[in-house]
Amino acid sequence: MKIGIILGSIREGRAGESVARWVAEHAASRADVTYELIDLKSFDVPLLTSATVPGAANKQYDDERVTRWSRAIDSCDGYVFVTPEYNHGVPGGLKNAFDVLGGEWADKAVAFVSYGAEGGVRAVEHWRQIVANFRMFGVRQQVSLSTFTEFDDGVAPAERRTGEIATLFDQLESATRRFMADRG
Repeated sequence: MKIGIILGSIREGRAGESVARWVAEHAASRADVTYELIDLKSFDVPLLTSATVPGAANKQYDDERVTRWSRAIDSCDGYVFVTPEYNHGVPGGLKNAFDVLGGEWADKAVAFVSYGAEGGVRAVEHWRQIVANFRMFGVRQQVSLSTFTEFDDGVAPAERRTGEIATLFDQLESATRRFMADRG
């Protein structure tokens, strides 16, 4: 089973890099699961401009950058979205990268690690509505990091976050196994 940890910020000087590394460090000790860090910024995903609706593209895209992104996402059985909250919502770059694909996301589990002034909770609430379109299952546990109290030259999570991330992984792995069994 392979889980993609998607670093969803493409900004220069992004706080998400340290958050994604923290998630990956905790994921490294998980048994029987491979976690892979997927940095959205390294794909340079273009804006959704193709005349072909992604859901109808059958994973055949006009742009090689989208094809590379498609392959990376399609190779995963589930995901952890490491998402900032921008202006009380989801980051535009990650939303666009989600929208340029179709079936790659379908019937898979997803977990959310967010960060922002209020822990990124509003972004996660938006993500839960968005991923439902592809019948994705967002696990209940989330980790929400405050940029005011849990960052100091990188992420410095509160002590309780260790237990939260372990529960997040437990729920995500369980849901991912169920989806994989349903797909046969």
